[in-house]
Amino acid sequence: MRRMLIRYRTKPELADTNAALIAAVFAELKAAQPEGVRYLSLRLEDGTFVHFVETEPDAAGVLPGLPAFKAFQSGIRERCIEPPQPGSATIVGNYRMLDQP
Repeated sequence: MRRMLIRYRTKPELADTNAALIAAVFAELKAAQPEGVRYLSLRLEDGTFVHFVETEPDAAGVLPGLPAFKAFQSGIRERCIEPPQPGSATIVGNYRMLDQP
């Protein structure tokens, strides 16, 4: 399983636009219900967004292949003050936040 944590900060006037684009991704995920993908997105007070993505090896292309995700990624750098900083993540502890494998 691959786990990624991505952080970035949007321009204040574009934070709501960014959140709406993310909401569209979650709506599409809910409708499609792909297996092997887990995704969490948080919006912090300062306009920082944090995304946590878990994918099984056979589902690695599911999220990037969604039309709503492509729309979200289009122009992401222009919406940001601080560009996306991706990195792998290891869960150290989890109490009722994430499904247990």
